[in-house]
Amino acid sequence: MTNSFVFLCLLLLLLPLVAAQLRVGFYNSTCPRAELIVRKVIQERFRDNRTITAALLRMHFHDCFVRGCDASVLIDPTKTTPSEKDAVPNQTVREFHLIDKAKKKLEAACPGIVSCADIITLATRDSVALAGGPNYSVPTGRRDGLISDPNLVDVPGPTFSVSEALQSFTAVGLTLFDMVTLLGAHTVGVAHCDFFQDRLSDFEGTGKPDPTMDPALVSNLFSLCGTQSRPLKHDLTTFLDRTTPFIVDNQYYNDILSGRGIMQIDQELALDDSTASFVSGFANDALGFQLSFANALSRLALHRGVPLHLWHSMFLELDIQLLRFASSIGCLI
Repeated sequence: MTNSFVFLCLLLLLLPLVAAQLRVGFYNSTCPRAELIVRKVIQERFRDNRTITAALLRMHFHDCFVRGCDASVLIDPTKTTPSEKDAVPNQTVREFHLIDKAKKKLEAACPGIVSCADIITLATRDSVALAGGPNYSVPTGRRDGLISDPNLVDVPGPTFSVSEALQSFTAVGLTLFDMVTLLGAHTVGVAHCDFFQDRLSDFEGTGKPDPTMDPALVSNLFSLCGTQSRPLKHDLTTFLDRTTPFIVDNQYYNDILSGRGIMQIDQELALDDSTASFVSGFANDALGFQLSFANALSRLALHRGVPLHLWHSMFLELDIQLLRFASSIGCLI
């Protein structure tokens, strides 16, 4: 009975966390100007630097893929304790200071109310809209995490196959369609030469360029990157969408259909039988991409670190333990 009682108590302690539902307008009564304050900070920064859309999308993605959208990516390492910022995939995440700026303004208006996790989510939404993308409602009410472990950072890499990338997406409750849609974020931003350099001259050890890449693009990128490997902070970059690099649109899908995907995972989407039809669909339907992108970002932002099927298992076990406990104290006839 003791073990069952302890287990029951632990599960009951988790119930408030599970039951706390995100909702649109979570701060309406406690900090009515919260979303406006974040939006103004993002608008001001966007006027000076349109690359923040890509930066915030990347930050949001990397945050949500590790223990859910809890702002753990913002936690600084110490001399004795590393954090997610130390993980290799996060070495190119930037604009942390922008979230800090929004947080300071919110603290001045509503001390201790708005979470950093919500600030990242709202800032991403606002930056996407400023770049010509969809403007969508964002449920808020997230809680900031206290755990930031670089060993937990496991995001899809630039050389992943479709099947490898899908494993990462399904692990956080997203679908194949969500994956194709969210990779459309590569319609803005840049890639370091190191992320695709092998495709230009020695693809998979062949000593030749990737045959799926447009030869003119190979030549152009090779003249930029060459074969020399450089430290990441000194590595050169190129736009992922070289036609409309600052606009959230469907040009990315047209590019990869034409063999002009920069990173291998991008090009794989157009070649793999499981994703090619989605790519073609978005390439021919700009509005459809916008709507799907908003929906996929909303689904990503709902990730809270524990897959839904695990919650179902926990509640099933809770039911069993409740029955056992009730029976042991004579509550059941």
